Amino acid sequence: MSTAAKIEQMIAPTLEAMGYAVVRVKLQGGQRPVLQIMAERETGGEPHDGGFNIDDCTEISRAVSAILDVEDPIPEAYNLEVSSPGLDRPLVKLKDFDRFKGFVARVELGHAHEGRKRFRGRLLGIEGESVKLQDDEGKDATLWSLPHGDITSAKLVLTDELLRLGAAQKAAAEHAAE
Repeated sequence: MSTAAKIEQMIAPTLEAMGYAVVRVKLQGGQRPVLQIMAERETGGEPHDGGFNIDDCTEISRAVSAILDVEDPIPEAYNLEVSSPGLDRPLVKLKDFDRFKGFVARVELGHAHEGRKRFRGRLLGIEGESVKLQDDEGKDATLWSLPHGDITSAKLVLTDELLRLGAAQKAAAEHAAE
């Protein structure tokens, strides 16, 4: 198990108890490694929660720092970065591909599938351990079934539809806070 995966296991229960969900943990090397924690408010399966701000990042940073200070999974000095995934968020976990069903995504595989590694299309959800994606650019609307284990990177494409959803949910969150 990678160091990033171990760290995710360490911090996920605490963040969940705080009302957040871990989107991705990434450790990037260099003279001073960077530990990137990407998190969001728990949405109960909704595509977006409508808001994540600097106070959320600060709260998560403090909680994660306390855990990492005790567990010490990274022996050398490192920088901790906490961020939100943003509207054009990465899709990491299998459930992400189902949660964002209907939106357009870019997917890259580690191994060629049907002669290619890069795909773009509308997410149709999951089937077993595969991601269903329909070509949104071609005339024939090709349907792909991409093995989740072969996906090296995937993210939502910033479309007008995604922007409308983000704006609507942000407005709803602001209205609820009033």
